[in-house]
Amino acid sequence: MTDSNNFPIPEQSLDRDCTTLSRHVLQQLHSFDADAQDLSAIMNRIALAGKLISRRLSRAELMANTLGFTGETNVQGESVKKMDIFANEVFISVFKQSGLVCRLASEEMEKPYYIPENCPIGRYTLLYDPIDGSSNVDINLSVGSIFSIRQQSGDDLTGEATDLLTQNGRQQLAAGYILYGPSTMLVYSLGQGVHSFILDPSLGEFILAQENIQMPDHGQIYSTNEGNFWQWDEAIRDYARYVHRHEGYTARYSGALVGDIHRILMQGGVFLYPGTIKNPEGKLRLLYETAPLAFLIEQAGGRASDGHTDILDLVAGKLHQRNPLIIGSKEDVQLVKSFIADREKRERDGEG
Repeated sequence: MTDSNNFPIPEQSLDRDCTTLSRHVLQQLHSFDADAQDLSAIMNRIALAGKLISRRLSRAELMANTLGFTGETNVQGESVKKMDIFANEVFISVFKQSGLVCRLASEEMEKPYYIPENCPIGRYTLLYDPIDGSSNVDINLSVGSIFSIRQQSGDDLTGEATDLLTQNGRQQLAAGYILYGPSTMLVYSLGQGVHSFILDPSLGEFILAQENIQMPDHGQIYSTNEGNFWQWDEAIRDYARYVHRHEGYTARYSGALVGDIHRILMQGGVFLYPGTIKNPEGKLRLLYETAPLAFLIEQAGGRASDGHTDILDLVAGKLHQRNPLIIGSKEDVQLVKSFIADREKRERDGEG
């Protein structure tokens, strides 16, 4: 078989099963009851948001008023990109009148966004980072979206989302991310393994690519912004010096959390975003960045810690709570933690 230019077209076997995301969710839950149908529908809405954002990103350079900064700052005090606003509005719009989600919370909004018409029947909360690594958009590098689904507890009549401040990350019903790269990929977990899907533009569907992803116990990659080296705690600097002096380690850092975590998930290693002198809690947010990613990584056999406590055991003190992050292959995370424990012991013993 050849194309119009007489170039050969490779024969490829068709996947006769061609499992879609919605079908996979129901298979994972082994049920077609109301709860399973709701979670499947929520995942479909998240997938729709991913498709809309992916389409916008693919044409960003060709469209007016798409790239660059808005001139505003978000609740975190960070400069807001135009794609941040667009992506945040996409998530809100696809869940309006869905009857599924009562409220949404993201880093772009100071308080949760309520959908009153959904609240009488919508029993879920969606937490998300609409565009992670948005500084990469203007230079056409990979970015991503992160999401987490939680059961809503109570009516939340005060609008303060206090139930989110009493739950740890193990109470997430589902979590995942969408990676906008050479292909658009959705990776998710319902607490029964980690599964990846590729967006097939010709079908308009996310198609199953890999089930039950398991990451290596150890990997060669360490991923961190070493430009902050002199702002780190001495224990993290000790770890950095260790990998510099030992063979078998490779530095990889893109500036987009989703892309870096996806590499670690698939190839093993460790990603670090420690606290600094300026930001001792780090810059990543617990509810809609670190806890969802920790949920995924642990399901794939990895670990996630703030250096002392597993990320999934942390409870947020406020909606936009930040925390340091050490995440990846379990042996590599444990190695970083050993440097922290050793430094703290030496300080207790007065060794400096």
